[in-house]
Amino acid sequence: MKLDKKNIKKIVIFAVIPILISVSFFTNDLILKIIIAVITTIYIGFIIFLRNSLKADKIIDEKAINEYTPKSTEYEFQDEFKVVKKQKTIETLTSDDDLSSTILGKKEFFKPHDLKENYDSIVKEEIPGEFTYDEQFMFVLDKILTVLKDAFLAHSALFFWYNDQTKKISLGKYVSSSAENVVSQKFDMEDDILSKIIQKQEPEILSNISPTAEKDVIRYYDKEIGIKSFIGVPFFHEKKLYGILAADSKTEDSFGIETIYSLGRFVRVFSIILSLFSDKFDETLAEKRLKAVLGILGSDKNLESQDNLNEIIGRTFRNIFNWDAFAFIAFNKVEKKFYASRVINNTSSLRYIGEGLEIDLTNTLVGKAVISGLPVRIDDTSSESYVRYSNAENISFEGTFLALPLIYEDQNYGVLCFECLKKRCINNSDIKFLMNASKIFAFIIHSSATNSVLQELIDVDAETMTLNKRAFKERVNCELQKCSQLSVPSVLALIKIDDFLDQGSFFETNPLKKIIFTIVGVIREDIKSIDLLARCDEKVFGVYFFNTQLNDVILWAEKLRTKIARKPIAVASKQTTFTVSIGIASAYNKNDFETIIDAANLALKKAVEKGGNSVKSIA
Repeated sequence: MKLDKKNIKKIVIFAVIPILISVSFFTNDLILKIIIAVITTIYIGFIIFLRNSLKADKIIDEKAINEYTPKSTEYEFQDEFKVVKKQKTIETLTSDDDLSSTILGKKEFFKPHDLKENYDSIVKEEIPGEFTYDEQFMFVLDKILTVLKDAFLAHSALFFWYNDQTKKISLGKYVSSSAENVVSQKFDMEDDILSKIIQKQEPEILSNISPTAEKDVIRYYDKEIGIKSFIGVPFFHEKKLYGILAADSKTEDSFGIETIYSLGRFVRVFSIILSLFSDKFDETLAEKRLKAVLGILGSDKNLESQDNLNEIIGRTFRNIFNWDAFAFIAFNKVEKKFYASRVINNTSSLRYIGEGLEIDLTNTLVGKAVISGLPVRIDDTSSESYVRYSNAENISFEGTFLALPLIYEDQNYGVLCFECLKKRCINNSDIKFLMNASKIFAFIIHSSATNSVLQELIDVDAETMTLNKRAFKERVNCELQKCSQLSVPSVLALIKIDDFLDQGSFFETNPLKKIIFTIVGVIREDIKSIDLLARCDEKVFGVYFFNTQLNDVILWAEKLRTKIARKPIAVASKQTTFTVSIGIASAYNKNDFETIIDAANLALKKAVEKGGNSVKSIA
């Protein structure tokens, strides 16, 4: 067998191994044997490694050759020849393959383990329920600015409001990588880029802002942060300029003409959202105001009471629009003066007037509203030193003030005063609604005052057709004079209907009126025509006995108590009995009604404390 160079190299390489092994047999040095053994082991491992790597390369070469070798390698030598093309293998997907993972030639897609949680946290983020409509709108605006910033790779995305009356630009909302450096303040109209957008009402682009000019051009940062590019477009709503939508970047030439068009589409979407919020706010506000006004008409409280009237007015106007302080100035017809009847201060740290303050009609805003009969509005109370109610007032409010007179048939019944910490927070539409609503209050107060006058002229209680307390007092004083001159005894008895449980729920309807009507009928049957019967309170009746001894009245009271307790009264298809407590006081040799009724009330109190359905007397 003829040896080639390759086989000779193999023999030489493998010959080293027996040489090393033989050396270890001919030496007695242990250390040398160990060294030879280690070298032999390493040498053998190295040979095996090279042998396996060469074999693997050979297998790969064979596969490559087989892949490009035609299936048929037999050729027939004929007179004609053919060009033999390599057969191509077409790759196709079968049902066994994962079709979902093969997208655009990529068979694998990295999906973070928290992908779904992060996505859900974004799309399912709820608007806080305590947010007002303004806060909800700013919440939506924040999301739009976030999308804008990410879409254009901007450093900051900002929205500015423009007030045409004050000629000021204020930062409404922003999303920025340098949020700590953004200045939230109002900017005057100058020659900066924001002012140019407002003045020209057209988009502006800055592609290369020099570091020296950055502070003068970009005014909404508190220091230079390296802004190189800026873009801003005017925001129109219902064909009126309301603000600016802007973005900036730390890279030169970050924005172009196509960016302006894209921002224009953002402005349009933003305008539609603002319209939807405005419509929803107007509908909600109208419904809220309607409920507040209807709450006045549906109130079951007696509006003739000044305390009830103050409570209803304060509760009603709390729901009409947002204010920080409210005062109801009422007219005292006895003293012929205006005073603060109801005052509500929603702030805890700012000073305002107290209830009972007398109003100065000269050189005050409220006095001006009373004298002129017209609303008085001050959009900015800090612009001058205004006196609202009195020269003695100590008020620390600065903002908007409104005084609205309550006038009905040319008669002024008071003034409604509203104070807001925000300047110019009350517009003409608010005033128009408040003026219409104030007519209802003026009519209610007018009706209450008229009813009070009529009550003073009427001696009879309309419900029971008995004397009212005022007339009863006048008649008893006259009878006391007669008894004193004739030296005859007289007695005053107070009859109170005992309390009964669950007036509304147990009986389904309040049975008090029917009970009063029945008990008054029983009392009328047991008194003489010369005796006086009156209604002193809702459930208290008084009877004055002329020329009657105390013991006779006590006996009459016991019979009356028993008769009422045994008389069934039909209430809501149920036969129910009720009881009364009676307090009796002698009026012999007494000339003052108040002294007698105080003694009768004391006796009545003892009868009630005993548990009711009893009679007590004081001589």
